[in-house]
Amino acid sequence: MEINVYFDEEHHVVMVDPDDITAGHTMFQTMDKDMDYGWRMGPEFIEHPDPVQRAQIVANRLMIALESQNESMIKAMSAYIAAKIPNIRELHIDTTGEPLLTEIITR
Repeated sequence: MEINVYFDEEHHVVMVDPDDITAGHTMFQTMDKDMDYGWRMGPEFIEHPDPVQRAQIVANRLMIALESQNESMIKAMSAYIAAKIPNIRELHIDTTGEPLLTEIITR
């Protein structure tokens, strides 16, 4: 699967291997458990983030991984996002501190 990731003036094409989604299942459960208690998304606290909001939260981590060229983190965060939004095509990451403005485009 291919995800086109956009932030600032950058465009990255991230390839997600289905095996990475399967292999990351335990880590994804841990991430979800952390988010089950709620998450601050910009000025708002979201008590029960839904799958789209969880993908928006993780998108920020993906952006940081892309900026630092951390390949293992890119692989893990993109696999998590693909697991939450299986038909994702594009991810437009907000860089103004408002994760709820991160836009997810699906097929």
